[in-house]
Formats: sequence, structure tokens, C-alpha cells
Amino acid sequence: MQLSVIIVNYNVKYFLEQCLYSVLKATKDIAAEIIVMDNNSTDGSKEWLQPKFPTVNFVWQNTNDGFGVANNKALKLAKGDYILFLNPDTIIAEDSLHLSLEQMQQNKIFGALGVPMIDGAGCFLKESKRGLPTPSASFYKLSGLIKLFPRSKKIAAYYAGHLKEKESKEVDVLAGAFMMLSRKAIEKTNGFDEDFFMYGEDVDLCYRIQKAGLKNYYFAGTCIIHFKGESTQKLSPQYNKHFYGAMQLFVQKHFADKKATVFFSKLGVVLAKMMAGIKSITISKNVKQNICLNTAIAGSQAEADECIQLIKYAEKPIPLVGRISTEKDQEKTIGTISQLQCLVKRKEIEQIIFCSGELSNKTIIEAVSTIKGKLPLLFWEKGSSSMVGSNNKNSKGVYIAKPC
Repeated sequence: MQLSVIIVNYNVKYFLEQCLYSVLKATKDIAAEIIVMDNNSTDGSKEWLQPKFPTVNFVWQNTNDGFGVANNKALKLAKGDYILFLNPDTIIAEDSLHLSLEQMQQNKIFGALGVPMIDGAGCFLKESKRGLPTPSASFYKLSGLIKLFPRSKKIAAYYAGHLKEKESKEVDVLAGAFMMLSRKAIEKTNGFDEDFFMYGEDVDLCYRIQKAGLKNYYFAGTCIIHFKGESTQKLSPQYNKHFYGAMQLFVQKHFADKKATVFFSKLGVVLAKMMAGIKSITISKNVKQNICLNTAIAGSQAEADECIQLIKYAEKPIPLVGRISTEKDQEKTIGTISQLQCLVKRKEIEQIIFCSGELSNKTIIEAVSTIKGKLPLLFWEKGSSSMVGSNNKNSKGVYIAKPC
């Protein structure tokens, strides 16, 4: 077995549905297995997903023991020479796994590999590449200085700001949302530290991979969508508890002998919690209510017809502007995907539904990356019974689904 893809699910069945369709396409010519560990979801994930994906190995647990524990349980089942830890709220390109495996196979010193990620609005996610959360790096981030000097190797060290988004290079920390490990790295680290319930376990694992003499590599040759905010909303009390608790645990585990480091890290955590509380109040006051948006569907005519049937289940009517096509299919369309930015302005498009079928996920990801937060987006994988979107990392995403 060449590759094992491990996904931990918790109450995100519609997002996971889109993810699995994309993974199946990306593993088409790879000797791969897909393992989904469900952490006792209560949203009907089993009934919704298992009949749709007979080739996926679902493990339905009766408890939620955390992200690290679930991944480690899956590791015991995994047979692949390489392991990909993948979040359920992601969509990957058709060649993402091929290209990543190629890099890992050619460079045996790589223990882990990560890739650039954009959110559901097309904005680059800075956590795709990071430095270690040292006291100084954390201070510059929390104080806001990192925003003034985003390319400084020292001040922007938390997000490896000196490294360009499309520049492949060794880094300290990769995101657990897409992290491919060699079997050698797994054997040397024994997987995730199960003391981390959620958040921080990817930082800890990357640090231990480096200590084992291997490298963490940021590979900019492909890109994925990571919707974020699904299992736990950023800045919520639950997020604060797990995220900042993980920061303290990491420092105490690896730098406990340095009293100054521990002190300033704890101080930083306190300040961060205060700032997060203020931001959460501000954000909650500025959340816009769902409104009817002039919407274009990007895909083939047959796919657009399926989407039109699906959006009938939306809570509010969705007015349609027209269809955006590929270069080969230009009948009864308002334009092609290559004209996307011009069409948005000319046709006053306020929302786009991307259909993955005739349009590849790779093409969609490239198109989305040009939008960069300018308008709401929805995503539909051909064959699925739902569509999803997420335009704010601080709140849960949206979905439209056909009733069971």
C-alpha cells in the first residue's frame, strides 16, 4: 500500500462528503486506502456517508477522545508507506497527492510535507507554514507587530513570513489539516501526543520530527481548500479552552527547564485570551444575516441543472444570474471560467457555486484563489447531495442539503 489517508470526523458530514469525493478522485491511480475515524458524531454522519462511500473504511466510535487519539487509532490500521492526515473540511486537487508523494519519495530526509491552503473565500491561510511558537514569535504575533512587518524573518517568525506563499522550503511547523508523513517519521515519533485534545498536536509532532533528525517541508507545488471553523469555531469559548491550553502544554512539555520562557508564554496566553474575547464580541456584532444573493453557477449545463434542483432546499430563494462554463462549453453561458473576475463585475455576481465535475478541483482552486474574499462561494462535488461554503474562519460554514 502506497498511501493511507486518515480523516477524523466530528459532526461535519456535509463538508466531509465533499472532501471524500475529492480524495477519491485524487487517489484514482494510487494504491491507497481511506480511513475515517468518527469521534461519536451526533449529526447523522453514519447514515449520510457510509452508503455513499462503500470503499472507505469508516470506524464509528462511541466516545470522543480527541483528535490525536483518533488519529493514532487509525495509524494502527493504516498500511501505507506514507500517511496523510487530512481534515474533513478540505477539498484537494486531483494531482495534490501525486505531487506530494513524488516529493516525499525523492527526498528521504523529509519526515513531513504540507502544502499552501486557502480558505473557502480564496484567502491564503498563513498557518500553512509556521515557525515554532517561541516566546518572541508569540509576542510579535499577539502584539500586532507581525502585521507591520509581515515579511520579517524575526518579527513574522510565527508564520514564517520571510517565506513566500509559492516558495517551497523547509519550515519548522506544518498544518495538521494536510500533513503527509513518511512511515519512518511515524516510527520515530509514534504519532500524535494524546495529551493534546485538539490543537497544538501538529506543532508538537513537527517539533519531534525535527528532533528525530528529519525535515518538515512546505511544498508549494499544489494547493488545497481548507474551510476552517467547522468542528470548533475560532474565538468561541471551546476554541479558547483547547487552543490556548495546547499552547501552554507545548511550552511546559518542551521548555519546562527555561523558567523565563514558561513565564512569558503563560503571559502571552493570558493576553491572547483577553484579545480573543474582545474580538469575539466585535465579530458577533458584525455578523451579517443571510440574504438573497445574485448567484452564478460554474460548471456544465447538466451539473448546473442538478445544482438548481439542490438549491431549492435553501432556506431562502437564490436568484440565478446564469452559468459560467469551461472554454470548451460556451453555449447558453454568460462567459467562461477564465473570464471570472470580469464577469463578477459586469454581471453583478454576488455569489458563485462551483461544480466539480467538468471543472476539475484544480481549476476551481486556482479560480477561487483569484477571488480572495470578494464574494461568498459554495462548492458542490458531482454526485453529492449537498453543497457547502465558509466565508468566515471565525464562524461555522453554510450548507444546502437534500433531505434524506
